[in-house]
Amino acid sequence: MTTDHVRLSAFGDEIADDLTEQLDMLQSEGIGAIEVRKVWGRNILDLAPDDLHRLRELLDARGFVVSAIGSPIGKSPITAPRSFEQERLERAIVAAESLGTRIIRIFSFHLPADKAHIYRDEVIERITALTKRAAASGILLVHENESGIYGDTAERCHDLLAAIGSPSLRAAFDPANFVQCRVHPMRDAWPLLADFVVHVHIKDALFADGSVRPAGEGDGDIPALLAALRMRDYRGYLTIEPHLQAVDASGNLSRVEGMRVAIRALRRLLEESARVPFQAPRRLAPGP
Repeated sequence: MTTDHVRLSAFGDEIADDLTEQLDMLQSEGIGAIEVRKVWGRNILDLAPDDLHRLRELLDARGFVVSAIGSPIGKSPITAPRSFEQERLERAIVAAESLGTRIIRIFSFHLPADKAHIYRDEVIERITALTKRAAASGILLVHENESGIYGDTAERCHDLLAAIGSPSLRAAFDPANFVQCRVHPMRDAWPLLADFVVHVHIKDALFADGSVRPAGEGDGDIPALLAALRMRDYRGYLTIEPHLQAVDASGNLSRVEGMRVAIRALRRLLEESARVPFQAPRRLAPGP
């Protein structure tokens, strides 16, 4: 991965509710891809076919491509009826096909605390069914690690991906989410998941309190992640998901400025990464 062919994207709804504001800001930073999660204040899965057609026309007119559908599929209780997420997947597939992407982000269900082992088989069965449906439509599901779901730790992410064993289910690697789950992203998660990673979300976080930081300012070891991706000649997207607000020129907290800070922090790390030979992440003392 060199800076010449890095593909950057961003969650537009972290900039503004209005699509035009999202695209204006991203274009001002030289980014031509967007990860669609909410548009016009509505979740992507709630858009009607006419809305999706209008969205595609607006994106095409501005020269934007969609890196993935940032769906909430799997961000629901494991005790909910299976039909709930199966129906949402159908809407996500329509959205993906309408917007010209084959990638849909998913999660692996909210579980009662410390009950992952009890619900493991149910999670596998549910995501296997979703994966088979996606495969039939030529869709790639990418599972994002996040706290409170089955796939929050590196071991359970690997268990999920390996047990299902489908090329239509891969990983969206989020270093900040691992930090918030007390997992060292590059020491503990990357060795288990590297072969599954086809999509990356960029945000950083601190072990001390879980607070989100721009890339390189937390404990997510993002410089090592970028170096490892470069060694693997990674050609997927780096999608910026800052969860930040920054002070704008008027002294107000602004989502636009938060995104700008996040984009520029990542670009600095990419420039530095391109100049530094890769070294395997050093073994740390047992972490928090």
